[in-house]
Amino acid sequence: MLGSLALLVSFLSGLRASTASYSEDQCSWRGSGLSQLQGSVEQVWLRCAEGSVEWLYPAGALRLTLSPRLPWGFTGNGGGASGVLSVCVKPAEEFGGAQLYLERSGVLELVLGEQENEVNASPRVHCFSATPGERPALFLQATPHQDISRRVAAFRYELRGDWPPRMSVDSDPNSSEDACRPCNNSEILMAVCTSDFVVRGNIRAVEQDPTLGAAVIKVVATRVFRQKSALFTGGRLTRSGEFRTPMQCGVRPGAGSFLFTGHAHFGQAWLGCAPRYKDFQRAYNQARLAQEMPCELDAV
Repeated sequence: MLGSLALLVSFLSGLRASTASYSEDQCSWRGSGLSQLQGSVEQVWLRCAEGSVEWLYPAGALRLTLSPRLPWGFTGNGGGASGVLSVCVKPAEEFGGAQLYLERSGVLELVLGEQENEVNASPRVHCFSATPGERPALFLQATPHQDISRRVAAFRYELRGDWPPRMSVDSDPNSSEDACRPCNNSEILMAVCTSDFVVRGNIRAVEQDPTLGAAVIKVVATRVFRQKSALFTGGRLTRSGEFRTPMQCGVRPGAGSFLFTGHAHFGQAWLGCAPRYKDFQRAYNQARLAQEMPCELDAV
């Protein structure tokens, strides 16, 4: 099966551009296999760092070239080039009718089989890394079914050049063994500059999410320095939100003020470095005096 698909990739020079609908900014694509020519492979370009794909009534194949407009290796958060790009896909719960492959140098590697999502209660995030010079492509191959009326191959994708340094790019956040290690001062200061969110607050409660294998940390934020999206909502003085972190880290509610940093992953906030606020202040002030602070944080 893999050999025949690899052979198919070698004939992709004759692909025709997809005419199915895009989102306005070409971040997302939605189309139907019913409009494809028999045995054809549709070529789709996705131009953003995150988006979604929805393939109704899968038939034939799709080749999805991930080509964000940002310069290769640019982090988008002021952190410079990382050298490695991480790509993650999260299938929809109803994913079906196709198998998803990663294309590397004309060879296809299976990322998501149709049967895998049928047995998993919660869709699992699949991640892989790409080095500078690579242009990642995903290949969706329809699987034969007599009735395709209820088949939809849908997933969301994310591309990052700034994946947290303590998190493996080849696994989803809740499976990283290194995620529980406390950050040193250098990692804390870099996290302040490159994270999707930087929040001062207090832990209100910690709950377990067995389906995700993660602990959910409920937080009352007393200061939101930065957030990529509306992760924390509420009034001007206090806002509430939540983070996720691997369950094996054993996080428990504790008194005191913390500085929470981390990254948004498919709409969820995953915790990175989280020092006590007084420890962060000490490290920050020392770095400023030594002129070694990589960025400024207002009103520390």
